[in-house]
Amino acid sequence: MASEGFSDLLQKAEELCSTFDTDVELPRVERSLQQILDAGQKLWSKSRHAASEDAVNVKAATLLGPKGYGIPQISQKLEKLSSMKTYDALEPAKDTDVRAFLKNERDNALLAAIEASKKKTFTEANERHWESMRDEWEREKQRLLNTLLGSQQGASLDFSLDYSSIVRGQGDSFMSRGTARSAMDATELAYAQQIYIYNEDVIAGGTVPPLLLKMLDVAKNLNDEHVKELWNMVEAVSSTPSLATGSIAASKESPELHKSLVANSKQYLEKSYLHHIRQTINQNLQSAMLGGVPGTVQLVKSYLNIVLSQQNPGLEDGLVHEQPVWPMIYFCLRCGDLRAAVSLAEQAAPSIGEFSAYMKEYATHKSLTLSSAAKIKLQYRRQIRNSTDPFKRLVFCVIGCCDIVDAHSGVAEKIEDFLWLRLAQIESNSEHQPGDGDSLTLPQLQTQLLEEFGEKHFQASQRPYLYFQVLLLTGQFEAALEFLGRYDRFLCHAVHIALVLYELNLLLLPADAQSHLISKDPADSQQLRRLNLARLVMMYTRKFEATDPREALQYFYFLRNIKSPVGDSNLFASSVSELVLETREFDMLLGKIDRNGKKKAGAIDKFQADTKSVIEKVASDTERRGMFEESVKLYDLAESREKAVRLLSQLVSRHLSEPSVEGSARNRISTLAFDVAKRYKSRTDLSKQSSGTFYLLLDLMQFFEHYHKQDYDHALDIITQLKIIPMSLETVEQKVNSFKYYEEEIRQALPDILLATMDTLHNIYKKVRPAHVGGSSISQLSRSSLSISVEDGGRGTKLCSLRDNARSLITFAGMMPYRLPGDTSARLVQMEVLMN
Repeated sequence: MASEGFSDLLQKAEELCSTFDTDVELPRVERSLQQILDAGQKLWSKSRHAASEDAVNVKAATLLGPKGYGIPQISQKLEKLSSMKTYDALEPAKDTDVRAFLKNERDNALLAAIEASKKKTFTEANERHWESMRDEWEREKQRLLNTLLGSQQGASLDFSLDYSSIVRGQGDSFMSRGTARSAMDATELAYAQQIYIYNEDVIAGGTVPPLLLKMLDVAKNLNDEHVKELWNMVEAVSSTPSLATGSIAASKESPELHKSLVANSKQYLEKSYLHHIRQTINQNLQSAMLGGVPGTVQLVKSYLNIVLSQQNPGLEDGLVHEQPVWPMIYFCLRCGDLRAAVSLAEQAAPSIGEFSAYMKEYATHKSLTLSSAAKIKLQYRRQIRNSTDPFKRLVFCVIGCCDIVDAHSGVAEKIEDFLWLRLAQIESNSEHQPGDGDSLTLPQLQTQLLEEFGEKHFQASQRPYLYFQVLLLTGQFEAALEFLGRYDRFLCHAVHIALVLYELNLLLLPADAQSHLISKDPADSQQLRRLNLARLVMMYTRKFEATDPREALQYFYFLRNIKSPVGDSNLFASSVSELVLETREFDMLLGKIDRNGKKKAGAIDKFQADTKSVIEKVASDTERRGMFEESVKLYDLAESREKAVRLLSQLVSRHLSEPSVEGSARNRISTLAFDVAKRYKSRTDLSKQSSGTFYLLLDLMQFFEHYHKQDYDHALDIITQLKIIPMSLETVEQKVNSFKYYEEEIRQALPDILLATMDTLHNIYKKVRPAHVGGSSISQLSRSSLSISVEDGGRGTKLCSLRDNARSLITFAGMMPYRLPGDTSARLVQMEVLMN
């Protein structure tokens, strides 16, 4: 068939050629190459435009056709649309036409209100936009400044005078300017207050309470468990012998300091683990079966009832107190109770041999003699290393300081356990000679953790507190503080820990104040680092020195014993000079001479700080810049409770209907709101209107939480008890009349409340409706037949009640004097229809 078709085409082509094969000469059309190209381009553009229009029409028909939209009809409707404005000009009314006059006045009032609202909306949106832009720029600028100052390796602290700034300031008055909003948050202000008290004690002379005790008081009031643990660690490692004399670098390499540091760090880890065991037992009292004589042995026994399975393959040497021997001994050692471990070893002496003697010697002297250590290491290499009992191997490694390579991950699962194991293996006896491959010293451990393992091994970016703990408990204070100071949210804690350690002579500083934040002196040992305290303090005070110069002075006072790189003055004097030129607060910082010729003292003469007014200003500024969550906290801190409740109500209203997701703005605001509500519940200095609105919003927040959790029964109970929307036709008019007395925060949440309530009713309706009855059959059943049904167990009555509730919501939405936004009404009607 195909061959015949081609043959016919060939024959027709030959016939066409024969018709032109005549003796008559046809006229010739002569064109240049450019003319031919132009003609071809025109033809190609016409065909492309037509093809593109056809393609667009085909795609539009494919998209909209299945939805019931016709392309020709839509085009006709669009062409008929008028470009006139929404509101036509009002026709003038005659003087005697009262009805037309009143109509025009009413329309004029509506148009004026709409125009005013439109103008106000655009103005507020524009202001908030620029406020947000400025606030974002301020944060970015501060971050860049902190980054440049803290991480720029070639940067130096310039304490020289800025003559250009002096020239610019000559035209200004030397009167003190009003302070701008404070850049310090609540945590920083709490720390600054204790720094102020400490400096006052130092200036007054006499016995000065340790700065550490003041910082611990701040940590207790911060309501942050991480911060509390952090300061507890600082308290533990700082309990070292006095290093007031001699070089700090030499003191850091002294065996006495190493021994004290290892003991203190071990003791902290042991106390923490004992606390963990008690918490675990309290949470599992039934499984723990706690009883007997109170003490570590009973705690460990109960703990093993929880964590140790009944079948323990590989555990050796029998039982003691109905538990395996070696887990009992290990956990007693892990809790720091050597007496309990010795008691267990003596009871199990027939099965564990001479180890009980080693255990007693270790508990008495906190280490073994050379001969005992050699015996237990030999026994470990010959027998214990191949033991199937992981607890037995670990106990031998702890007592005899054996096998410093094995991490015993089967038992020491957490970083804290591994750290405790390594600290326990460090040789505390000076007679032990390192370098034999089976001994571990504190410098070796420091080098291993900081250089060999490093931040990547510990996932420091994801768990900064953990990595800081590893460095701090191994005596690497400088590296730990440098790491913690990299994060803006931890910089505050890093600075104050550095000040505490500096006051205790435990911080190693560089000889040059212009050095990097963390540096290494060629004359120091490999594991030692030096922290530039001056640079760290400057990084911290840079944030708030322009707005809180008094607080900045408190921190600069710690630098009084550090020599300035410029001139013969100290860093305190240089810093004050730079601060004065930067803030131009000459009278306030330096003082002035009054009319009587007497010197009026400034902040440099006597340090004073009124934090309450500063916090109040910070709250108002942060609110104006759109930082509403921080503003609420600051209002609360400043005891401005009315403003805190008012602003918090606005925040709750904005995020009221959002689902509660971990880390979301709604979750944060919910936590903050309930915390404030709990503390303000008994307050009498709040107005009834603001407090009533606030607590009603919290109840609505509970309603939406149950709604998003699909706990529809509880959600319906809550919204019914709140009585802000009608649940029956008889109460519709009453709710409409009373709704106008609610605050704007409640009124603007009405559409979401109605939709959530209707959806709740609809889901309960679907749950109650019989599964075998379809939608069509339900619509055919009369309400009376459902209500009198006995076999359905009252299901019919429940369905009728739900339909009545839905109908009352529809009626309420229609009678409200407020226009519901978007498709709220349509969605309400749609769900109500699905229930009938």
